[in-house]
Amino acid sequence: MPCGSRGSYTLVVEAMTRLTSINGAFGAHVLAARLEDEGFDVQLRGAVSGPYGFSVGDMGRVDVYVPEDQIEEASYVLLVTEVDNTLDDEPRPRRAWPSPRVVVAAVMLCAIAFAIVRGMMVF
Repeated sequence: MPCGSRGSYTLVVEAMTRLTSINGAFGAHVLAARLEDEGFDVQLRGAVSGPYGFSVGDMGRVDVYVPEDQIEEASYVLLVTEVDNTLDDEPRPRRAWPSPRVVVAAVMLCAIAFAIVRGMMVF
C-alpha cells in the first residue's frame, strides 16, 4: 500500500436521528446515561464540552441522537423520564405550624418566666 493511502473502511455506519434537544450539557449527559443504561446507542452533539458553559438558548443546546431503529423505544424512555421527573416535583405536604410540641414548649417557657418574675416581685 502506498504511503498516505488507506485501506477500505469496513465498519457499518448507522444513521442517527435526533431524539430531543436539551439546554445545558449536564442534563444532556444525565439523559444520555439513562439511555445508555437502557441499552441504547447515544450521541450528544452541540455545546457538550465547549470552553463556554452556556446553558441558555441555542448556545447551550445539546442534541441527543440515537440510531433510527431505536428511536421509538428511546422515545418511550424519554417519556418515562419526564413522568418520573414530574412525579418527583410534587410538593410534599406541609405540617401545620406550629406543631403541638412547639406550643407546649412555649407555654412552659412563659409559665417559668412568669414564676421567676413573680418571685422577684415578692422580695
